[in-house]
Amino acid sequence: MLKIIVLIPLILSLLWFGYLTVNNYSVADGKQGFKYILVISSVIAVFFTFMYLVTH
Repeated sequence: MLKIIVLIPLILSLLWFGYLTVNNYSVADGKQGFKYILVISSVIAVFFTFMYLVTH
C-alpha cells in the first residue's frame, strides 16, 4: 500500500512535468500545478490510510 501512496504523486508530477516540457513552459510556470498534485495526493493518502485502519 505504501507503493501506491508514493507512486501517485510521482506519476502525476512526471506527467505534469512532461506536459510543461512539451508545451515549452518552465517549471516555475507550472509551480501551482505541482502544489495541486501535492494536495490531491495527500488527500488520497489520508483516505487510503484511514480506510486501512478502519478495515484492519
